Amino acid sequence: MSTEAGSSSGPTPMETDSKPENMTSKDYYADSYAHFGIHEEMLKDTVRTTTYQNAILRNPQLFKGKSVLDVGCGTGILSMFAAKAGASKVVGIDMSNIIDQAQKIIEANGFKDTITLVKGKLEEAELPIQEFDIIISEWMGYFLLYESMLDTVLLARDKYLKKDGLLLPDVCTMYLAAIEDGDYKEEKIGFWDNVYGFDYSCIKEVALREPLVDTVDLKAVVTEPFLFKRIDLRTARKEDLTFIAPFQLRATRNDYIHALIGWFDTEFSCLHKPLRFSTGPHAKYTHWKQTVFYLRDVITVSSGEDVMGEISVAPNARNPRDLDITMNYRHEGAAGSVKGDLSFKMS
Repeated sequence: MSTEAGSSSGPTPMETDSKPENMTSKDYYADSYAHFGIHEEMLKDTVRTTTYQNAILRNPQLFKGKSVLDVGCGTGILSMFAAKAGASKVVGIDMSNIIDQAQKIIEANGFKDTITLVKGKLEEAELPIQEFDIIISEWMGYFLLYESMLDTVLLARDKYLKKDGLLLPDVCTMYLAAIEDGDYKEEKIGFWDNVYGFDYSCIKEVALREPLVDTVDLKAVVTEPFLFKRIDLRTARKEDLTFIAPFQLRATRNDYIHALIGWFDTEFSCLHKPLRFSTGPHAKYTHWKQTVFYLRDVITVSSGEDVMGEISVAPNARNPRDLDITMNYRHEGAAGSVKGDLSFKMS
């Protein structure tokens, strides 16, 4: 995920008041993106960065002579791709202190006259251009929407994008599947039953409520994937990011289900030759990995049987960057029936 461009307090270009006594929790979120390690991880994510690079540099006909807004520009890599592709003017905005380094990077690479960086909150910042031909952003978070800045991208679209302008990327899809993961579930959840001879089982509920972001072996997946949410950035509204969706997971073999997993795909569908990348267990590693939701029950499934349910996703009321996720599920099969519901919080 790129760094934020829409959740700070105070919007002056290339300057902020970041004294600890004046910082809120949202400021600490922004400040975390000033650490180089986060940007190193994102830049070294070759699936992520190369897809953006190809989407921009292989389509110079879209960028030549155009104005581009980079929302949450971070170290400026997407802005430089756009300038290299022939954009006449690029504006990058970010609220994190990493933008101070980005300015040096822009100058070191000879783009000072093409790229202008603005430090601050998109809602309040004064941009040097009021309309853009293209908006680029790497806004995606874990499970797509955790700590994401999609609402800021939608605001930028409504406020700054020309009528027939382009968004890159422009479509994201979210998926669920079920996995067999008995050993790791026992290690993570069952551990609390006996901690050096003491009963810690009260913590199991807390542990179950915390989704795990980790890499899932494709061999552990026991159902077909199910697409439960499609977000078209050209038409999506902020209200669409709170939703309830049904799911139906069909077992591909006889096995046991210990958890559900979620991931997302990102598409650049407006290109002459569309590009996409996936963060699923079937695809090459990305820093987003997959998100694992452990169930209380163990579901015994036979090939061809379905696990049905609903998933609810909403920003947390106290901190909109956190996600509240609830699931209910039910299964009736040869081995019996089971149903349940769980509430999760990504924070």
